[in-house]
Amino acid sequence: MKNKTLSVNKVDYSKTTIAEQPVADLGAGEVRLKVAEFSLTANNITYAAMGDFLKYWEFFPAAEGEGIIPVWGFADVVESNCDSIKVGERFYGYYPMAQYLTVKPIHENPSSFIDGAAHRQELSVIYNQYIRCSNDPIYKVETEALQMLLRPLFTTSFLLDDFFADNDFFGAKQVVLTSASSKTALGMAFLLHHNRGERSQDYKIIGLTSPSNKAFVEGLGCYDEVVSYGELTNMDAGCDTAVVDFAGNGEVLGQLHQHFDHNLKYSCMVGASHWDQRAGMPAKLAGPEPIMFFAPTQAEKRINDWGGPAFQQKVATVWSVFTGFVDGWMDVERHMGAESTDGVYQQVLSGSFNPKAGYIVSLWD
Repeated sequence: MKNKTLSVNKVDYSKTTIAEQPVADLGAGEVRLKVAEFSLTANNITYAAMGDFLKYWEFFPAAEGEGIIPVWGFADVVESNCDSIKVGERFYGYYPMAQYLTVKPIHENPSSFIDGAAHRQELSVIYNQYIRCSNDPIYKVETEALQMLLRPLFTTSFLLDDFFADNDFFGAKQVVLTSASSKTALGMAFLLHHNRGERSQDYKIIGLTSPSNKAFVEGLGCYDEVVSYGELTNMDAGCDTAVVDFAGNGEVLGQLHQHFDHNLKYSCMVGASHWDQRAGMPAKLAGPEPIMFFAPTQAEKRINDWGGPAFQQKVATVWSVFTGFVDGWMDVERHMGAESTDGVYQQVLSGSFNPKAGYIVSLWD
């Protein structure tokens, strides 16, 4: 048995390698998962851009100078030396761009397990958990594609919305979301809009996007105002503002800081979809220092506050509303095989894709 993988050069993400390696025999307590399908979104480019800083490269080690970008998808158990996990079971979770993943389950329960592999023990538990589809409140076979595409992004959106509400929006009266057509930004905008009526503090939701995506973003109804990057200075600079940067474009973030200056109450960095422009930030920024948002930190806070089951239920409740919203406009595309997967990855990396498209891929032909 061989395992086909797709890795990228850690310096130039456009350089990829498709390789096959023999699969080792299962050890005691180990389980072999066959990675059926996974999604590719701008979020995966962020994993690469932040690979060293946030340790994303460490989940699935690769050859020197290479990295395997983590992805979200579904896998089926094909071999098991673990009594509580049976061949044929299906799990949702964090996988490599590969055909197989070998895990060593610990903390097993009816809903999930944690991968106890030694190299993953210092990494965030949020990414080490594998959820059993047969006992998952979110899972429906007919929405598997949306779950792969949106569940990890929507969880980040949920945590961002919760983080800002938990901090009274840092006194801001308007929230500006860059890369407004990206799926994580759309999720946050949807939740800001959906939850606004139940909150004591009102706020305006502004989406910042490219001219080519402006009409699409306006048509979704999540944003109170949609502004193209060239119109950035038309926004009200006298209003107390928070910026959530999903793009990772240093030049744009610098322009936002300069425009709002002392009225910028909080600057939050989330993604890096413009990975090749992330170094363009001015050496000296007006306003507050940008702060990186790390979703697992807020998740662990809320799991401690609410308990794990309550946290999952809160996400599941709004997820069902969100998928109804998304199902009306998203076009799911499936691409099978390593070469096709590489082609989709290159398209996502370049940023030249339709915001309505959702890409599901597999290294299996």
